[in-house]
Amino acid sequence: MSKLTPGDQAPDFTLTASDSSAQSLADLRGRSVIVYFYPAAATPGCTNEACDFRDNLNSLAASGYSVLGVSPDKVEKLAKFAADESLNFPLLSDPDHAVAEAWGAWGEKKNYGKTYEGLIRSTVVVDPEGKVSLAQYNVRATGHVAKLRRDLGLD
Repeated sequence: MSKLTPGDQAPDFTLTASDSSAQSLADLRGRSVIVYFYPAAATPGCTNEACDFRDNLNSLAASGYSVLGVSPDKVEKLAKFAADESLNFPLLSDPDHAVAEAWGAWGEKKNYGKTYEGLIRSTVVVDPEGKVSLAQYNVRATGHVAKLRRDLGLD
């Protein structure tokens, strides 16, 4: 899978959200969108990252950004995660990881000496015209939102 780079057209998608609604990237055209990919709901790193987005959502929205979280988890697990952590943005289910693959967020990973295919923690910012303005791969869960805010010139 090739990674997206600034200037690329962001691949459109329609996925099921944690509230069972259909969420399409095209529905957000005209807004800047932060699409972040995380490996698994309710794990320590993913919870930390999701809560960081939750806690920064008002200021991101005030700067014109919407946030979408995407993982291979089933909708039911995402719904529980969203409720347990009071998440205030859509979590989208990509169980066959087709969207993650199209966005370059699925590939080879190494953990404890093992190599395997999996979701690569990534964040892609899409501008109002649907073009990639920022793409970050292999990001750290802790401190990522603060770094993203700096990279976007919000801090």
